[in-house]
Amino acid sequence: MRVENPANASHCLSSSDLLPLIEQGNKEYFDIHIFKQYKMDEVQLGSHTIRSHGFAIARTHMHDWLILVLLVVIWVVILIIHPFYRFVGKDMMDDLRYPLQSNTVPVWAVPMYAVLLPMLIFIFVYIRRRDVYDLHHAVLGLLFSVLVTAVITDSIKNAVGRPRPDFFWRCFPDGKDVYDKWGNVICHGDKSVIREGHKSFPSGHTSWSFAGLGFLSLYLSGKIKAFDRRGHVAKLCIVFLPLLVASLVGISRVDDYWHHWQDVFAGGLLGLVVATFCYLQFYPPPYDANGSGTYAYFRVIEESTANTTNTINAANLPNAMTGEIQIANQQEPTDNGFMGMHLARNSNSVLEDVESGKS
Repeated sequence: MRVENPANASHCLSSSDLLPLIEQGNKEYFDIHIFKQYKMDEVQLGSHTIRSHGFAIARTHMHDWLILVLLVVIWVVILIIHPFYRFVGKDMMDDLRYPLQSNTVPVWAVPMYAVLLPMLIFIFVYIRRRDVYDLHHAVLGLLFSVLVTAVITDSIKNAVGRPRPDFFWRCFPDGKDVYDKWGNVICHGDKSVIREGHKSFPSGHTSWSFAGLGFLSLYLSGKIKAFDRRGHVAKLCIVFLPLLVASLVGISRVDDYWHHWQDVFAGGLLGLVVATFCYLQFYPPPYDANGSGTYAYFRVIEESTANTTNTINAANLPNAMTGEIQIANQQEPTDNGFMGMHLARNSNSVLEDVESGKS
């Protein structure tokens, strides 16, 4: 015997699962168990899609999207602000004479692999699961991770004003260094190139990479249940792959002489920390039993199950009341008979007292 879910015949309980419930004779528990699984299957089957719930979810998080727009404005303003020009003496030039080279990873490529690539993976997962909560929260969390990291990174860049390893050739493109009476450099190179030369700490490429790909790594570890204690080490290869790409980007910044190693280390740490905080805003930790979905997804399941339980209890209430009435009717004759026997005993006691002259 098989009891099928009315929503999908593939989601059903076998007779071995139902027999213990039937043998217990607890019909109420049996009904609740069936309907709870039905409601959970209904959610898992993709009843919450972009078409049905997308606008409602976006409206619920309207303030979050407005904050994202504000972060973009703040970031643009920070890019316009002039960085701090710290003192650079002649004795400091030994560490700043590395050749001026082009970027191995161009600036335009960073949003491609740190933002667009994770979004494509989010969309692929949505097509498979039809969970709009997962898609919305993944995109929102990723954008927050990248933009918060960008604002912090460029704010620190402007405040610190550390020269890049190739600063000498930015400042003196002809190789002739000039200093003022205090020993500070008097640059005669291109102003925009010199300005960019004062933005070494921390590395923007690295922080962006770890903010986007670090978020993707956490996302994938939750989806494939990498920490389910079953010892599938192969899953870790998928988790580490985005982090490896981000690390290689950071190494390229040192190889190109655009950053010192401290810049890359700080940028990677910053991006990964921000990505972790943003991920945990919407998802349980990857090692959690519910790490494969968002908090909102499991909240919907709990609310749906609670409503189903209340509905079943309300439906079973008339039956329960009828059963109580029947039990009361069955007990009533027994109670009357007991009272009759008690009265008869009292009457016999009174008659005996009268005959013996006690009254």
